Amino acid sequence: MAIAQSIDKNPAELKDVPGWFPPLDQLLFTWFLERQEKGGFRGDLVELGVYMGKSAILLGQHRQDDEEFTVCDLFGGEAPDGANQAETAKSYSSLTRQAFERNYLSFHETLPRVLEAPSSVISAEVKPGTCRFVHIDASHLYEHVRDDIGAARDLLLPEGIVVLDDFRSEHTPGVSVATWEAVLNRGLRPICLSTQKLYGTWGDPEPVQEELLAMLEERTDIGLSVQDAAGHRLVRTRANKGMQAPPFPHSRHYTPPEPQQPAAPAPAAVPAPRRPRSRARRIGVDLMPPILTRTVRRALANRSR
Repeated sequence: MAIAQSIDKNPAELKDVPGWFPPLDQLLFTWFLERQEKGGFRGDLVELGVYMGKSAILLGQHRQDDEEFTVCDLFGGEAPDGANQAETAKSYSSLTRQAFERNYLSFHETLPRVLEAPSSVISAEVKPGTCRFVHIDASHLYEHVRDDIGAARDLLLPEGIVVLDDFRSEHTPGVSVATWEAVLNRGLRPICLSTQKLYGTWGDPEPVQEELLAMLEERTDIGLSVQDAAGHRLVRTRANKGMQAPPFPHSRHYTPPEPQQPAAPAPAAVPAPRRPRSRARRIGVDLMPPILTRTVRRALANRSR
């Protein structure tokens, strides 16, 4: 239902775009990208595997005027081998380039550079040493992920950031093997881990880790722990209950809700005017004995209620 809606209807907010991009990872993407921008660190952006465009839309928000943003996906096209074709048919049969482009253009005036091809083409399409941020979320098969990690290493600037999706999911052991192999044998240095993604660099992770820890320690909506393993400091993060995604610009098709008009105060009740007693009745009451007078007055008061 959600996928069909994304094809037939423009999303109004980022949360309306189907995909697996939790609030914690939205926060981490935003923090890493803004840190680079505030520090004057420029470079191109790359995403391998876009699904319906949720993370690509956020990445596109951070493309600077002198940068290029390239996305690469099969979009249901021919896979390079039988195993990859089976994976695509099982998990992404409803993915189309049209759906991605419609979602992306709901938030941006122009599309990124779109490569409708296997992720293996990226090294020939993007110059080495030109990227500041690469997000890998394409095939989950070990051989493909291993090659995507190798391509990211070649594309990234020395202090660039790579993000590996599904590195710990039970249904993607190939990603886990390729990820930790890169950490142990290929020079990848972890910066932090979320429930879903590993953020790393082939540069020095310590400066960015220290800044990240300072930010995380001030938040009450993120759980934090630090462990050491095989000579690496692993900063583990998790979203606490009720964590909200960071603010994100609305779609160009967003319709704000009608402002609520304050309810008009109810008019104060006006007591009914009492009928004046006639002169004859007043005289009659005044001339009666006191006991009888009180009885008559009570009777008259009960009648007027």
